[in-house]
Amino acid sequence: MKNNQFAIVSNNLKTKKLELEKLNFLDSDTEKIDKPCTLLKEFLLKAFLDTQSNAIKGQKISAILASEDEDALSYLDDNEPLSKIAFYNIALQLLGFQVGLDFEIDDSISKMKEWNLPIDKSKDPMSTDEVISAWYLLLNTHNKYGQTYIDYLASTGYFAQNYNKFDKPLIFNGKSMPVYDTNELIREVVYVESPQDTDFDGKLDLLKVEVLRPKESNKNQVPVLFTASPYNQGTNDYSGEKLTHEVNVPLKHKEPVQYKYDQIKFKDEKKALPAQRTVEGKTRKAEQTFDREASYTLNDYFLARGFAVVYSAGIGTKESDGLRTTGSPEETIATTSVIEWLAGNRTAFTNKVDNTEIKAWWSNGNIAMTGRSYLGTLQTAAATTGVEGLKTCISEAAISSWYDYYRDNGLVVAPGGFQGEDADVLAEETFSRKQEAGDYMKVKDQWLKQLKQITKYQDRETGNYNTFWDARNYLNNIKNIKADMIMVHGLNDWNVKPRNVENLWQALKKVPVEKKLFLHQGQHIYINAFQSIDFTDMMNLWLTNKLLGVENNANELIPDVTIQDNVKPETWNTYEDWANADENIEYCLGHDNSLTDVANDGQLSFNDHLDTNTFEKYTQNYTKWRKDLLTDQSAMQNNRLIFKTKPLTQDTIIDGKVDVKVKAASDQNFGMLSFMLVDYGTAKRLTETPQSIEYKRINEGFLWREDSLREFKLQKNTTDYKKITEGHINLQNRTNNYSVDDMEANTFYDVEMELQPTFYHLVKGHQIGLVVYATDFEMTNRGNQDVNYSIDLKESSIEIPIFEK
Repeated sequence: MKNNQFAIVSNNLKTKKLELEKLNFLDSDTEKIDKPCTLLKEFLLKAFLDTQSNAIKGQKISAILASEDEDALSYLDDNEPLSKIAFYNIALQLLGFQVGLDFEIDDSISKMKEWNLPIDKSKDPMSTDEVISAWYLLLNTHNKYGQTYIDYLASTGYFAQNYNKFDKPLIFNGKSMPVYDTNELIREVVYVESPQDTDFDGKLDLLKVEVLRPKESNKNQVPVLFTASPYNQGTNDYSGEKLTHEVNVPLKHKEPVQYKYDQIKFKDEKKALPAQRTVEGKTRKAEQTFDREASYTLNDYFLARGFAVVYSAGIGTKESDGLRTTGSPEETIATTSVIEWLAGNRTAFTNKVDNTEIKAWWSNGNIAMTGRSYLGTLQTAAATTGVEGLKTCISEAAISSWYDYYRDNGLVVAPGGFQGEDADVLAEETFSRKQEAGDYMKVKDQWLKQLKQITKYQDRETGNYNTFWDARNYLNNIKNIKADMIMVHGLNDWNVKPRNVENLWQALKKVPVEKKLFLHQGQHIYINAFQSIDFTDMMNLWLTNKLLGVENNANELIPDVTIQDNVKPETWNTYEDWANADENIEYCLGHDNSLTDVANDGQLSFNDHLDTNTFEKYTQNYTKWRKDLLTDQSAMQNNRLIFKTKPLTQDTIIDGKVDVKVKAASDQNFGMLSFMLVDYGTAKRLTETPQSIEYKRINEGFLWREDSLREFKLQKNTTDYKKITEGHINLQNRTNNYSVDDMEANTFYDVEMELQPTFYHLVKGHQIGLVVYATDFEMTNRGNQDVNYSIDLKESSIEIPIFEK
């Protein structure tokens, strides 16, 4: 294993002592101890529960080996001074590492260096002050299972043995400690009044909101984590599947039209709204509760640390009013309405009938948003309104423009793994009002009308950017963001493709907020339970600063850009920026299928038609299609072109967007091109799906929820290639994605486009490959048309952005 910890705050000895006092490791008695071994023994005794007898505690200490021939109890009773090696022999075992399996006794310090675990700068032998300093650091060190030692102690009941002994909130090393009893959480439901009427019933929409908060919030206000999740109240998977679009359809010629952006720009028209409800009464007590919420483990972690957690599915979901819209301004308003209520600026009721108002009187008005995918997308949407109270977002795998989710340069392009899905399908899937027949009856006609409109305006016929998509482009309003932003994204996420986060990252450079970026090697996943990086600890540091106002150097300690290496396991490197390459290297397309620095004359061609059996096989097996696409001799060899560089003479890092320029022709008056950049070279590569190391090993508190420890591991077998990035374009959208250029058969046109941004480590001896093809079986429509494409090599090249170490 290799540990990467960024969230450890460096404190002086005085601060360490004060904080250890608050944790009850130091007191008036321990302050008098002047022998290092005795002090360490006292720390060990305190680490075990007060309810355990001294005999049991001694038994546990004697099970730890301090040296080759002495257990820790004997060593600490018999020896002075305390050797540093003995301290770390003991420390590693406390961290869950086994002697003889993970390390050898007396080899602890070298192993800690190998694993990148923090080591105190104390001398050998250690003084009492150095024992204090080293113990403080040990409590903040990750154990074998990805938790800090203090969090592990909390999971055994260290704080729970007497919650009343500890400050609430309790801040240790700049982070909030789990000193709240999750068995006494308050669960309540309220209905927030949103300033819109999306189901046109003449009443403002009421939105169901689920609240979990610590009992202490009855006396002291607490910060809030808000997750807006359209999936929270259930999904209509069957009806969504029935609505899924046919993708085996032909590409067609589009009528040329040249628009200026202002002609398709979304303009929000203010509508007359029903009056707000008249408040008939006020209360501090909710009338409705709930049992098990659809939770997120990062939220669970913070519930034990005194943060309230709020979930809302939004308009058109079960027990809420309104209709689903998939990413529209109405959905943004529904999200910000909940934030406004939490900040004290909007009305909520105890039910949907009596108009009895209930305030978020327990909230301190500081709100963060959390969640991945659609949940992360609504964070970006809310942040772009500048809504008061939203202090920060932890936005993971989020969409910044819905066009970039369902389209690409004038083509209908599916999110990876979901061929045939579109905005209407997602709206139907999340319209959980449908699950309550009595409620659905009231809005069925209006819903079917709205669903039909979404289908029309999303425009699968042309794939062009239009007003519908412009209304769902949050990049238009980035200047309004006031919340500090954490962005997390997978470099192998072909569902919400990397362009979404890169566009947001670049746009935020012009906005005066703190922003941090994490790029991992996974697909569409969370990274808060990884062994190799302290992401959860960093988020604790971040939220303790942003929502509790604790000065803990979170802005400085958390790197601006953290990127997981795709070659070396468990390696996370930090950078100042992303997609800001030092230089661009141009490669020309060669007649011998090479990528070279010399321009070549001539043309190369390929066809986009497959025999029926092969076509049907690929529609059912994307893996087989991709393998044949990228392999030199295969059933696809006449349906694509592969260009490769010579083997690289040194390791190379691609940083950002690869620019493709080709002069291309189709023998029809329509056409599309797809490009895939490939790493060719035999190697064991990281899995794109993290592997489970220990099932349910991470405890989020005491007798509370668990999470499974995960990590990206090297594949067991070697592979000959790996996709780096890709992109697609309709040849009639050469100018932009909202104008349609004319196109004639057998006429060459200049086509330029950027592939999805990446950050990729290429190993010496590997080759960079560019694959040129048309139909992408996993993402584009699949017409299986007999279309021939030609590339004029002399005016075709790619520019690759290179990061220099």
